[in-house]
Amino acid sequence: MIYNICVIILAATAMWCAWRICVTDFRRRIIPDAYLWPLLLIGMVFAAWMPMWPTDAQTAAIGAATGYALSAAIGFLFDWHMRRHGAQSAAPIGLGDIKLIATGGVWLGTTGMAAALVIACITGMVWGIAKKQKYIPFAPFFICGGILSLIGMLFLL
Repeated sequence: MIYNICVIILAATAMWCAWRICVTDFRRRIIPDAYLWPLLLIGMVFAAWMPMWPTDAQTAAIGAATGYALSAAIGFLFDWHMRRHGAQSAAPIGLGDIKLIATGGVWLGTTGMAAALVIACITGMVWGIAKKQKYIPFAPFFICGGILSLIGMLFLL
């Protein structure tokens, strides 16, 4: 009984943090650590102590390291390419996005994170083209992709 209450409280807190990340990134193009770190810690708790969770603690740690390294390398390459060609604007991938992808790796593992990234990139690209925007907030698309990936992992696999 107490276990179920704790799981519900942690899940509700994770959903609230994810919602605040989406709203803040959409409005101000920033992902605050005040919502990101609790989401990361709750993902670690779920991976370590939830018996029916699709990832275990080892897979979560590998997913976080892979997500952080992959997104940091891509962000560095984009930034290097833009600066090499004389662009004065900010890098297209910020550190908040990199930390969010690492958090997605904790929640989803490497397989689920890859699916979430594909969903996020496709939907973000379609939304950016439809709205004719140069920069898009990535967090809402990644979180929606992560939720869809998690649902697929929980119920289809």
